Amino acid sequence: MSNQQLTYSPFDPEVMADPYPVYRELRDHAPVYWSSQASCWVLSRYDDVSAALADPATYSSASGIFPTPPGVDMTDLFLPMLIMSDPPRHTQLRHLVSKAFTPRRIAGLETHIHTIVDDLLDQSPETGPWDFVSEFSGPLPAIVIADMLGVPREDRDRFRTWSTTLIQSNPVRGEFGAGLDAAAALYEYFSAFLADRRAHPQDDLMTALVQAEVDGEHLTEEELLGFCLLLLVAGHETTTNLLSNSAVILAQHPEDRRALADDPELVPAAVEELLRYDSPVQGLARTLTRQVDLHGQAMAAGDTVLLLFGSANRDDHAFPDADHFDINRRPERQVAFGRGIHFCLGASLARLEARIALRALLTRRRDWDVDIDSAVRLRSGPIRGFASLPIQ
Repeated sequence: MSNQQLTYSPFDPEVMADPYPVYRELRDHAPVYWSSQASCWVLSRYDDVSAALADPATYSSASGIFPTPPGVDMTDLFLPMLIMSDPPRHTQLRHLVSKAFTPRRIAGLETHIHTIVDDLLDQSPETGPWDFVSEFSGPLPAIVIADMLGVPREDRDRFRTWSTTLIQSNPVRGEFGAGLDAAAALYEYFSAFLADRRAHPQDDLMTALVQAEVDGEHLTEEELLGFCLLLLVAGHETTTNLLSNSAVILAQHPEDRRALADDPELVPAAVEELLRYDSPVQGLARTLTRQVDLHGQAMAAGDTVLLLFGSANRDDHAFPDADHFDINRRPERQVAFGRGIHFCLGASLARLEARIALRALLTRRRDWDVDIDSAVRLRSGPIRGFASLPIQ
C-alpha cells in the first residue's frame, strides 16, 4: 500500500474505535505520513517515536502538543503549561513542580487510595449492571487529585465535567469553544483557590506548588494555573482511561484475568503490559525547529509532527508479537507515558492507582462482562478511553 492510498486521521471515528490496524499499515508502508485532515506529519515506528522524544531541541513542545488546524496556535488558547515548554524554562518548571511529586508524597497516598477504591466498590452492585466510568474509573483519580490539591471533595463532579469537556473538544471539527469555556472555568476556580492557599497555607499539593522555589524563583500565577489545568486533565483522564481500557482488555482475556486474580503479585507487570497494549494517550505532537529527513521524506522546520505512542507500543520490532496481550511480558521500554524530559510527571501516581484498583477489582469482582456495543468512546483523537462503559 502506498502513502497515497493510505488515509489516516487521529480524529476519524473508525480509527478511534480501533486504531491498531491502520497503525500497522503506517509502520509497514508510510512510517513518515502526511495527514491532510490533521495537517501534520505522523511518525508510527517505535525507533522513530523514541528518537523524537529524546530530541526536544528538534521536536519542540513550545507550540502545542495536539494537532490543530492551520492558523490555530495552542499557545494563544491556554496559559503556559509544563508540557508545552522547552528548556531552559521547562527545566526550571519541572524542577519546581517535581518537589510536589516526591516518592515520599506519592507513597504516602497508598492507604488513602485503598480506602477510596474500597468505598467505590462498596457502592457498586456485585452482580447487576453499572457504568464503570461514572462509578469507578472516573471518580477514583478525580478524588485523589482533588484531595492532593486540597480541593473540597464536593467539587470533584464539576472537575470531571470540565476535564471531560476539555478532552473531547476536537479542533479539527471546530469544537474548541466548549473546551475553552471549560478551561476558563477551571482557571477562575483555581485562581481563587491559589489566593486562599497563599493567605492560609495547608498541608496539600496546592500549597506546596505556591511555596516551591528554586534559586529564589516561584512559579508565576499563569504557570500555576496552567499546571493546575494540566494536573487535573492529565492526572485524572490518564488513570481513568487506563482503568477503563484495562477492564475491557481483561474481559476479553478471561484466562489472564483469572491468573491475575489468583496471583496479585502479577499485577504490577500486567499494568505495564496494559499500558503498552492500549495506551490511554495514543500520541502527542511536536513542532520541528529544523528540517528533518527521515525514511526519504523531508519534513520542514515549523511543521507539526504527531508522535504515535500507541503505534510505537505495538511495533513488533520493539515488542515481538506486539498485537498479542501477554501479562508475562516485561515491556520496560513502552512509551505510554512518553520519554525523555517530558516523561509524565504523574506516572508513578497513575501506576499506583492502577495497581491498587485492579487488585481490589480482581479480588472483589473476579469475573465481569463488558457491553462493548453500548459503550461510548471518548471523541478525542489523542486520548483513548470511554465516556461510558457498561459492565456487570
